[in-house]
Amino acid sequence: MVVNKNYLYSDITDKIIKAALSVHNRLGPGLVEKLYQRALKIELSNNGVRSQREKKIEMRYDGVNIGFDKVDFDVENKVLVEIKAVIELNEIHRAQMISYLKSSGRRVGLLINFGAIKLTIKRLIV
Repeated sequence: MVVNKNYLYSDITDKIIKAALSVHNRLGPGLVEKLYQRALKIELSNNGVRSQREKKIEMRYDGVNIGFDKVDFDVENKVLVEIKAVIELNEIHRAQMISYLKSSGRRVGLLINFGAIKLTIKRLIV
């Protein structure tokens, strides 16, 4: 896999993608999301990538904190990762990640679907 230097945080996203491919190749599709999340945490750690699992994100409305939501990973305090285990990603998954990016102040997110026969990864930038 070639890292595209034109993408923001491409060095980090490349490591995440390689870790996700390893997890998908070893576990395959059909498991629940939490198992992929735990395996990805191990794979990232084994490759020296710092990540925080189930990172709380403060949600605001008109400048007022209305509660928290959790993104699956905050990697290197730069890239958010949301994991799915569904047959196919759809627009609500994309919208969820965009909301996480806007609320967290992060600019780059990866939406990774382990549920399909072929691993699906969407890169989102705000």
